[in-house]
Amino acid sequence: MDCCEHKHASKKDVTSSHSGYHAESGAHEHGSPGMSPVRSRTRTRAIVAFVGRKINLISMHGKMKKQKVFAASYGMSHGSAKDFLRRFWIVTFLLIPLALTNTSVADFLHIPLFGLNKWIQFGIATIIFSFSLVFFRHAVHEIKARAYGMMTLVSLAVGSGYVFSAVGTFVPAISVEFYLEIATLIWVLLFGHFLEARSSSAAGDALSEVAKLLPQTAHRISGEKEEDVPVSSLTEGDTVRVKPGERIPADGRVLLGTSSVDESLVSGESKPLEKGKDAHVLAGSIVLSGSLTIQLTRVGEHSTVGQIQKLVAAAQKTKPRSQRIADKASAVLTFVAGITALLVLLVWSLIIGEPFVFAVTLAITVLVIACPHALGLAIPTVTTTATSLAVKNGIFIKNLAKIEIIKKANYVLFDKTGTLTRGEFGVADIVSLSGTTKDAVLEIAASLGRHSSHVIDRSIVSHAQKSNHSLLAVHDFKNIAGRGIRGRIGNEEYFLGNSAYMTELHIDMNDADAASKQLIGSGKTAIVLADAKRAFGVIAFADEIKPESRVAVRKLHALGVKVAMLTGDNETVAGGVAHELGIDTYFAKVLPEDKYRYVKKLQAEGNTVLMVGDGVNDAPALTQSDAGIAIGAGTDVAVEAGDVVLLRSNPEDVVRLIILSRMVYRKMIQNLVWALGYNTVAIPAAAGVFAAWGFYLRPEIGALLMSASTVIVVFNAMLLRRASLERV
Repeated sequence: MDCCEHKHASKKDVTSSHSGYHAESGAHEHGSPGMSPVRSRTRTRAIVAFVGRKINLISMHGKMKKQKVFAASYGMSHGSAKDFLRRFWIVTFLLIPLALTNTSVADFLHIPLFGLNKWIQFGIATIIFSFSLVFFRHAVHEIKARAYGMMTLVSLAVGSGYVFSAVGTFVPAISVEFYLEIATLIWVLLFGHFLEARSSSAAGDALSEVAKLLPQTAHRISGEKEEDVPVSSLTEGDTVRVKPGERIPADGRVLLGTSSVDESLVSGESKPLEKGKDAHVLAGSIVLSGSLTIQLTRVGEHSTVGQIQKLVAAAQKTKPRSQRIADKASAVLTFVAGITALLVLLVWSLIIGEPFVFAVTLAITVLVIACPHALGLAIPTVTTTATSLAVKNGIFIKNLAKIEIIKKANYVLFDKTGTLTRGEFGVADIVSLSGTTKDAVLEIAASLGRHSSHVIDRSIVSHAQKSNHSLLAVHDFKNIAGRGIRGRIGNEEYFLGNSAYMTELHIDMNDADAASKQLIGSGKTAIVLADAKRAFGVIAFADEIKPESRVAVRKLHALGVKVAMLTGDNETVAGGVAHELGIDTYFAKVLPEDKYRYVKKLQAEGNTVLMVGDGVNDAPALTQSDAGIAIGAGTDVAVEAGDVVLLRSNPEDVVRLIILSRMVYRKMIQNLVWALGYNTVAIPAAAGVFAAWGFYLRPEIGALLMSASTVIVVFNAMLLRRASLERV
């Protein structure tokens, strides 16, 4: 990140060793920021078949703690959805003969009943009851974990109704069965669980979204032979061929071929990149044209996607505060429902004097309608969908509990170098004098600089190439240590260096001296271009500000969030960058080890602070902040520092993160209000509180309402999938 005194010294040594020139600079007190080589980042190089393996949720179940039982025991996956649907269709078929042997239905349809009618009903109802045992198996998990919830209540309702009816079949004194009602309840519950499982699965699994990046097979080359093999069998050092339209199976280095490669799904880079020999490629990228022969550089569970999986899996084990509230409410609701059902049974049968069957029916309805499924799913469906959306945008939230902190943040503290700026020395300004054009100044300077290895000269050449300038032939080129360079173009000799070099050559500085001082005063480094007679151009350099930084600061202000900046640069440079970006507060001359102190300073003023850095030397500051954000991790998403990891080095992703956190929080509150409100109204209705107005709820209607409330919660969470993180 920003440099300390030791780093300035080493930069000076590097400059001298290149026999280049010391440019005059206002950037640092001990040297120029541009003198440092571009920092390298460690990037993990392979996305391998590890991610393609399915996550075995069943094996995870045994390891889950009490609060994790909900997701495991309900098994809301594509597989469980298919199982519930199969059971539903079988029960649908069995309900037809059961209904036709029911006394009320038979009387209505004028169908004669058989003498063995009740035994036929008992047999069919028992078969239907067997298809509800899936609820009991999950209830056993809940009871063992002492996390009583929905399946416990459903099992009590279905079990008590079936047992009561079966006893009535064998004990004539009771002479009451409601097999049809219980079978209908099972039928509705199975269909409701199918809808919930399908919806929950559709809500999005971030792990499976990452897995989709990889192909199933790869074309491995062994000698002269090419064979198709599973991606999981690839090892480091293997050579593979990727054809147009195919995905790259693992990170590697191009050995042969050229092609445009789409890395958008992996790195977020929307523009296709040209890849040729020795270029590094990322797994999951799509080869658009041509064919690439690639040597795999890194495979295994430590690859990029392996790390992403671990990151997302760890995040899914964390919970927002509102989810912990929902968990406690679900546990309380289970006991409330059980006690209410018992009271309903006693009050309606013993005190009010209604038939026992009527009281049992109401009690069963209470147990069914009070199932805390909607409450239990209110938060997990939102966080699951949000995690999937975040991953698609290159955002990895390591701790979901931080969502509620991020959404209320009112200060974002950026480290400058590499975060708001590129961390690279670049041409910031060109001043042309004596009637010369800026294009001519750049063309001549770049032509001279092409023969130098100095960082300043390389910056000039790079700038000229980006703007499609032609370079001229140079003769008699020379490096002047600590001063600059010189060379002949055609019949004219040109000089490029600092003011001291020009003074030594007795060159007329004309207006170049004033322009140079003005640029240096604004925190830039300046060098002069001259011919044998006069100076006719000044080129200024600075650590380039990213265009995205301006947009990010503006959007943060629109969100009501203030922006602060940390830098090791002096006041002049820091003030210049802060002014250009419209930053509210900045701290200059900050040593890396002291960054956390400025985080504490903002917090002491009552602010909720997000710290944004690249994680290299920002760990204390990231930890001290209310939520730490490691930006620009590239494919190395397993960085230890930070609560959130941003794949790209784009400050606008911080804006997207805040927008996402606010959307997620809003959805969580909406779901909680709905789930709690539903139970507040539904339980009294099921208990017969509105009986005075002739309103009762039957068990099957209660099951429909319970399932509908859950589907509404899941559907509301799924709306996040269409959310835009670009709106402010």
